[in-house]
Amino acid sequence: MKVKVIPVLEDNYMYLVIEELTREAVAVDVAVPKRLLEIVGREGVSLTAVLTTHHHWDHARGNPELARLRPGLAVLGADERIFSLTRRLAHGEELRFGAIHVRCLLTPGHTAGHMSYFLWEDDCPDPPALFSGDALSVAGCGSCLEGSAQQMYQSLAELGTLPPETKVFCGHEHTLSNLEFAQKVEPCNDHVRAKLSWAKKRDEDDVPTVPSTLGEERLYNPFLRVAEEPVRKFTGKAVPADVLEALCKERARFEQAGEPRQPQARALLALQWGLLSAAPHD
Repeated sequence: MKVKVIPVLEDNYMYLVIEELTREAVAVDVAVPKRLLEIVGREGVSLTAVLTTHHHWDHARGNPELARLRPGLAVLGADERIFSLTRRLAHGEELRFGAIHVRCLLTPGHTAGHMSYFLWEDDCPDPPALFSGDALSVAGCGSCLEGSAQQMYQSLAELGTLPPETKVFCGHEHTLSNLEFAQKVEPCNDHVRAKLSWAKKRDEDDVPTVPSTLGEERLYNPFLRVAEEPVRKFTGKAVPADVLEALCKERARFEQAGEPRQPQARALLALQWGLLSAAPHD
């Protein structure tokens, strides 16, 4: 399994997942279809489906044009508001693309119909991959727009049970500001400090900070650390869902007080990542 990380729009990511034996490919969150099809052609793969995490414009805007250019293409997701949806997926449903298994995980909170996708291959040494859209990002999570704090907590808790080696491919490049907020929450957390230093260097080099791993996220992402004493102390809350709700409110205030995010990784060509490596192959 090979993942192409494709920066688009201001700070979004779309992805092309390639099954290297059959050369079958699946796209995730298509925002710029012509860019995607250029990469599909260059890779010499057959695009068979689109997995859309949620209905927001910056994650699904490319579906109608892509469906027009590729008649018969399956456009899959959990929300009927997704553009050009051909089939609605259910929580726990499993799909298969060549040797790649896909488990569909409903993760409401950011939107009511947000679906995350967990991918793996049997008998393969490569770690699995999670395409988390706006449910989980590097050192952060999406705003809770259509769900309750309890729903978002349950969504993040479910993602947190996946194997720690799981590679996390999120929907946006918000890592730098997420880590700056995480440092405010836990100023004595050495993992936050180290990751922030790393992310600043990536920002200077104009390269993506995805993927992270779930194991790493548990060390520095405050939204996955709501049971930890420093995070509870910062929020003044004890119940995990209440801690998460307070974190979301503090995060919103932090964003309003700070400078606008500087978009990162604006390369015209997709960056190719092997699921085992920490650096691009080309």
